[in-house]
Amino acid sequence: MTAALVVAALALGGWIGAGELRGQASWLDRLEYLSLDGRFLTAGARPPPSGVVIAAIDDRTLSEDKSHSLSRALVARIVRGLAELHPRAVVVDVAFPDPKPEDAELAEALRMTTNVIAAVGLFGDEAEAKGPSTPADLELTPRPSRVLWPTDVLRDAATEIGLANVSTDVNGVPRFIPMIFQVDDGVLPSLALAAAAAAVPTDPVLGDRAIELAGRRTETDLGYHMALRFYGPAQNFHHFSAAALLGGELDPASVGGKIVLVGVTATGLADMFSTPFDRLAPGVTIFATAIGNLTEGGALIRTPTTRAIDAATTPLLPVALIGVMALRRVGLGLAIAVFVLALWIVLVFVAFLQGYWLEMAAPLAVGVLSATAYAAGRLILERATGAKLVAQRTALAKFQSPLLLDRILRQPDFLEKPVTQDAGVLFLDLSGSTGVSEALGPERSRDMLHAMQTLVEREAAAGKGVVITYMGDGVLAAFGLPAPQPDDAARTLATVERLYDAMTEWIAGLPPEATGRLDFRIGAHFGSVVISRLGSPSHQQITLAGDTVNVASRLLEVAKQQNCRVVVSADLFAIAAGGLSAHAEAYVALTVPIRGRAGALAIRARGYRTD
Repeated sequence: MTAALVVAALALGGWIGAGELRGQASWLDRLEYLSLDGRFLTAGARPPPSGVVIAAIDDRTLSEDKSHSLSRALVARIVRGLAELHPRAVVVDVAFPDPKPEDAELAEALRMTTNVIAAVGLFGDEAEAKGPSTPADLELTPRPSRVLWPTDVLRDAATEIGLANVSTDVNGVPRFIPMIFQVDDGVLPSLALAAAAAAVPTDPVLGDRAIELAGRRTETDLGYHMALRFYGPAQNFHHFSAAALLGGELDPASVGGKIVLVGVTATGLADMFSTPFDRLAPGVTIFATAIGNLTEGGALIRTPTTRAIDAATTPLLPVALIGVMALRRVGLGLAIAVFVLALWIVLVFVAFLQGYWLEMAAPLAVGVLSATAYAAGRLILERATGAKLVAQRTALAKFQSPLLLDRILRQPDFLEKPVTQDAGVLFLDLSGSTGVSEALGPERSRDMLHAMQTLVEREAAAGKGVVITYMGDGVLAAFGLPAPQPDDAARTLATVERLYDAMTEWIAGLPPEATGRLDFRIGAHFGSVVISRLGSPSHQQITLAGDTVNVASRLLEVAKQQNCRVVVSADLFAIAAGGLSAHAEAYVALTVPIRGRAGALAIRARGYRTD
């Protein structure tokens, strides 16, 4: 399962990463832009560029102008007023594609200073936009289907012309400014690049995915798109009302030596965009941001190199998460996975603080999807495996005592070497079972033996004893496994007492064929035994050996000789009788010979038969 999900994560992450390298749009872009806005807001506002200022044609400007409209005569007065304060360049972010009588007045004002005026690229007619074949380095550079140029009079007066187009996301937020556009006779700079070049003044040099301007290199993305690094809310930008300029209220120092953008902010007339800091901001602040990024540095670094990092991270982060979640300790693996994910998010944010735009949405989405799929798959598998293990353990418990089974599962080499210890040994045997079995028949005889064995197992387990083996109509049980305990002898004798009562009741309830013909005998002893495994390497069972086992077995013979049901050694009785209060007087003390032993053995007998 781990291998399959690793392959799936590599395939999905690789596919998304390949699209990232090509600059291909995806369904994750919305999430990425939201995360980018979050990074901007978390990092907070930065000081706006000191060398860029906005002359706003705002509501006040229009209300104080006699025409009360955005006329070229008004723009001419603003440009003339700015020229008298010696700016580095005046950038007019207003398009003038249609000839007007005031063009000559505006052209005369433009000639008074270094200036840049706007053209507008129109997109939509794909057939017309293709044009001649495109060089490989310009493949993703935008090609407008048509350009709305300023009028000829204004073009003659312009120092530079730039296209006032921005690249917005699906929510209308400008993320990139294309630095150049393809037109029929070559390339045309954007308004931002033209303004920065005019202010230097020097021509920009197109490098490998970068633009050099007066020794400053600005890294760009595919198609020479520069990622915008916003400074903060629009009102934080250095700006003044054009009315203040026209009214003589403006401090010359606020314009002298600076790049001044003339743009419309008046209600209902301005182009408005959303930004990470504003729901609506005038378009002139977007170009002021771009010009500041170019002239003073600090553009957001979104390049083919960062895309390559993203393309590698998108499949590798999920693989890393799956790897740590595959640890045997699930809780530890999950904690490490959360830590890895949090660390990666922190690193992406730290990179953003340094000006690098690394993808967050794609690696995060693929990582969380892969980790969730792995967690769910592991949960399902472990539940299935757990159920299988429970079933196997339940089946195995039918062949081995639960006390020994738990120990063997935890310690597979348990009793590979024989162990000598003290233990209680109990034998139980049915007398008269041969004749009863003949009377009952095979099936009923089997049921009878099964009932007896179940009864003995229950009482032995209640005394924390282990049934070592069933021998036809007999049972061997031990007390002291899997490890000896101080009360082993007491539990042995207590089990003898419970078996005496339970077997007496059980025999009384047998069918008439067994009544008066079937009885039981119990022999128990306590002492040193050797516990080991017996059998071949592929099939083994736990056995007991030693004099204590032999004596306990011989006590069944003594019980037959004494015509009683229970015979326990005096050693067992002496050690354990402290916990025996109700039936201590029922045991008769005797000394009897034991077959195979040189000396006699002191015993205690109970349950003498009267027949």
